[in-house]
Amino acid sequence: MKVVHLNTYQGNGGAGRACLRLNHALNASGASSRVMVFFQFENSAQTGTFSRNIFRKAMAVFNIMAERYLVKLFAKNSKTPFSLSWFGRNITKHPSLKEADIIHIHWINHGFLRPKDLAKLDELDKPIVWTFHDSNAFTGGCHVRYTCEHYHKSCGNCPLLKNSGEKDSSHQTWKRKSKAYAELNCHIVAPSNWMADSVKMSSLMGFRPVSVIPNTIETNVFKPYVKAEAKRMLKIPAEKFVLMSGFMPSKNDKHKGTSYLIDALNDLASRPGIDKHNIELVIFGNKANADMPEFPFKTTFLGSIHNDSHLAKCYSAADVFIAPSLEDNLPNTVMESLSCATPVVAFKTGGIPDMVRHLENGYLAEYKSAEDLATGIEWLYHDEHAPEIQKEARRSILMHFSEEVVADKHLQLYQELLNRHPK
Repeated sequence: MKVVHLNTYQGNGGAGRACLRLNHALNASGASSRVMVFFQFENSAQTGTFSRNIFRKAMAVFNIMAERYLVKLFAKNSKTPFSLSWFGRNITKHPSLKEADIIHIHWINHGFLRPKDLAKLDELDKPIVWTFHDSNAFTGGCHVRYTCEHYHKSCGNCPLLKNSGEKDSSHQTWKRKSKAYAELNCHIVAPSNWMADSVKMSSLMGFRPVSVIPNTIETNVFKPYVKAEAKRMLKIPAEKFVLMSGFMPSKNDKHKGTSYLIDALNDLASRPGIDKHNIELVIFGNKANADMPEFPFKTTFLGSIHNDSHLAKCYSAADVFIAPSLEDNLPNTVMESLSCATPVVAFKTGGIPDMVRHLENGYLAEYKSAEDLATGIEWLYHDEHAPEIQKEARRSILMHFSEEVVADKHLQLYQELLNRHPK
């Protein structure tokens, strides 16, 4: 069975990483799987590209920059992801697609595939699978919906646009998608139950078949290390209680919930029984130290970590990973932390409850309650059953998200689609 995966970038962002991980898992399970991307930042044996020569690369860069920056003319806040889907490329003549048995679409924004380019894929007469890593496929442009329900109908009156109205850009994008999707036969994969429920409520995709299959993770890479030794690697005393959080965007970026993290840590620091000097915060991500807010605990900034084995040791050094995101499909950081036997404290939102089981392998705080987020951290700080909780964190990933489990679910779906597809 030959499978080709389509993604805009090579391993960048959550969708890119999830795509590469699935590709690796499928190959390990005996399938012939390959990732084809719109743009490669560097040559890689793991991926092929549709932009190999200088002309194609230049066109790809133009599409990417145009999609990323033209939106600023229309959107109120460019930090809230929104795509116009004006630029794209017809890839139907590429040999990798003609030779494939299954075409598996992932994240295809930033000028890769417009709605009409997606519709053309149906002309290849092959089963098409589409994994939704965010909400953009079934909205009029936004990737993160928050509480907006306009996608239930035909978008329009978009709260993200400067010139919002019944016939605004979100509605026009919705119309283009509606026309294209009428010609596109595809089976949707939702990595979380939350995403599947969202799809079913959408006017664009609600009638499509949906399978809930999670993303996977390399459990042989993201594995537990001895905490005392991992802390020593980070020059943190073994007796310290270590808090960890991931990429820190600006305080005004609602999507990642930074303001709630800051409020929760300040609340925690003021509680009786909390020894501020016994707690250290570790932050990793690509935000410069100068842009970081003030925290009530001693803080170590790790910067960007590009080596997964080193990242696993960092997770292992933590006693708790805090994920304050307000909307996320199936965040890699949560899965990575649990796989390294580090419990997670997060809001009860998106696909996070698919991974974090309350008071078993972590703590699910009430949505947008910084106080409850602090309570979750405090629970782990005082809990004498920490080793059992850590073991359960690791076990939950092995049982439901390992490469073998997730690859097998995808292969079963592929075979079902091939069996039903007219020869």
